[in-house]
Amino acid sequence: MHLSSDRILTTHTGSLPRPAGLSLTGPERDAEQLADAVRSVVTSQIDAGVDVVNDGEASKVGYSTYVTERLTGFGGEGEPLRPKDYDDFPAWGERMMSERARARRLTNPACIGPVAYEDTSLVQADIDNLKQATAGQDVTEVFMSAASPGVIAVFLANKYYPSDEEYIGALADAMKTEYDAIHAAGLLLQLDCPDLAMGWNVSSIGGTQEGFLVEVGRRVAAINHATRDIPPEAMRLHLCWGNYEGPHTRDIPLRAIIGEVLKARPAAISFEGANPRHEHEWNVFEDVKLPDGKAIVPGVIDSTTNYVEHPELVAQRIERYAGLVGRENVLASSDCGFATFASSSTVEPHVTWAKLAAMAEGARLASQALWT
Repeated sequence: MHLSSDRILTTHTGSLPRPAGLSLTGPERDAEQLADAVRSVVTSQIDAGVDVVNDGEASKVGYSTYVTERLTGFGGEGEPLRPKDYDDFPAWGERMMSERARARRLTNPACIGPVAYEDTSLVQADIDNLKQATAGQDVTEVFMSAASPGVIAVFLANKYYPSDEEYIGALADAMKTEYDAIHAAGLLLQLDCPDLAMGWNVSSIGGTQEGFLVEVGRRVAAINHATRDIPPEAMRLHLCWGNYEGPHTRDIPLRAIIGEVLKARPAAISFEGANPRHEHEWNVFEDVKLPDGKAIVPGVIDSTTNYVEHPELVAQRIERYAGLVGRENVLASSDCGFATFASSSTVEPHVTWAKLAAMAEGARLASQALWT
């Protein structure tokens, strides 16, 4: 993972608006159309001033559920996810469930058989499209995201393995194929791990907060096992509390989980730091010392509202983190993806690019302050 010694670099967490009319599934998937979409999204990132770019997850219907096209063992229907704060604010929750139901199905397939990586053609196509789109472009680094074993288990319920621990172990063994392919292609691997925080709010994992932390440890161990052949500096990890505009009153604090998260092998940790429920948690790093070789990728722009952050606010957020962990250990990012599911996005595409441009300008301002 590239970190600059003379300025704050910018990135984002993965998903970006897909071009209208882009077909992502089945026989309607158009390889040329998809390659064009990746070229377009790379160009848009560069134009916005993003330094570390990706393919916008253009080929993926959803950041976690896309694996059903690549892995065996999935079918039928699982259980719909329902964040606990929906129950605290039922009128809001009912409205949100209705809106999301119109946008996409809430019930995902379940694991109903042995999990194995069956089709590598899709990840290879993603790699080829991204490398072709970024060849010769003025970018600092190129990353590709992949679902972690734990987040797959949250969205695709286990109805086959005797225990969730065995299920996650099977997912780790299977997804190793994809992780290794991304690394072998010379791309920075981003492991999407919302379950390490969101799992507390949307599921009954662990039962108690103490039990949840045990489960976080198990998921981190699965990540470490699946990435054992990839150097830490070739990876980063993203966690979040669920990318939705809502109360988030049941979110587990960053302070509660950060110790276990920092045991993960990836050299950088990406997390939400801009939305009103988690912006204050920059102060966690007043007490938590980053291990040697670790960096942070805090969100400095929100991914669920159409406010375009003022660059001076972005700079303030960056400078707070840099003052605690060192300017050389901070990469500026978005809180989460702007289109984590292709058919569901609350931020208008043109606003997305404006927010990313504001982040780039804020990083420039912060760099001036930090290196002057």
